[in-house]
Amino acid sequence: MKRETKKAIKRTAIAVPVFAVLFVFIPWVTLFFIACGLIDVGRNKGKTRLMYRRYFFGNGIPTWLLSPFNLAVDLFSKRNPGLHTLDDFPDEYRGEIEAVLDTFKERKDDIIADIDAALGDSKRGMYVYRWFGKRQIENIDALNGDFKYLKTIAVSVFSGKESTTWHYGPLRLSYRILYNLTPVETDQIYIECNGKKHFWHEEPLYIFDDTLFHRSVNQLDSLRYCVFMDIARPSRFPGVIDFLLGFVSAVADRVKSMFYKNWRMIGAGTKAPAAGE
Repeated sequence: MKRETKKAIKRTAIAVPVFAVLFVFIPWVTLFFIACGLIDVGRNKGKTRLMYRRYFFGNGIPTWLLSPFNLAVDLFSKRNPGLHTLDDFPDEYRGEIEAVLDTFKERKDDIIADIDAALGDSKRGMYVYRWFGKRQIENIDALNGDFKYLKTIAVSVFSGKESTTWHYGPLRLSYRILYNLTPVETDQIYIECNGKKHFWHEEPLYIFDDTLFHRSVNQLDSLRYCVFMDIARPSRFPGVIDFLLGFVSAVADRVKSMFYKNWRMIGAGTKAPAAGE
């Protein structure tokens, strides 16, 4: 029996009695969360049984439990098509994105050298300049500015033949921005979301709602470096989004190990080499 099948059977065996107890003692609350979850996961395209199983019984449970909150955020925010382009953002948001990406393009060689020195032979790493508004590594002056909309600035690195599992991000207060620094002419390195694979060699920039079901894949025996940023979600009430993201910032370090347990995080408290060393 496959490992994934064994996990699914185990999770179902745990979930069935839990749901039974919840229906007995808090039936309306349980129905409310199930309804919100079905609406939330239903936003995904290319639906599969794995998508629903992971959402309700696997690593999507935090996203499910937060679905009433995320759906409420949708009500006072601008339309969310799931996948985005730079043109979808107001000028001031786009200005910050382009300024930071220009820095990564200009300093690419120095930045990659810094990352390689810090991460060594780790299979999967995150080199963090800013984490939900808090400065971490400060060896690139242009990334130390007082950004209003960009909350996280980092570089994610996969070693050869390293990929994530299918998963969901927890909150819809921000959008994820990825930019491949070293695109290779191959269809074996990609991100898959909303029923479609995005190949980095066709377009190195990818902006999406990471509460959608997705995975990132590197099937080649080579390193993959992606700029990794979170930007505040454009909203009719930006002050509310900023306030809520401020709360997220306060707890981000505490929950980082939950969502990035398979990553080596290089940031605050970790000595990083100076740029260009």
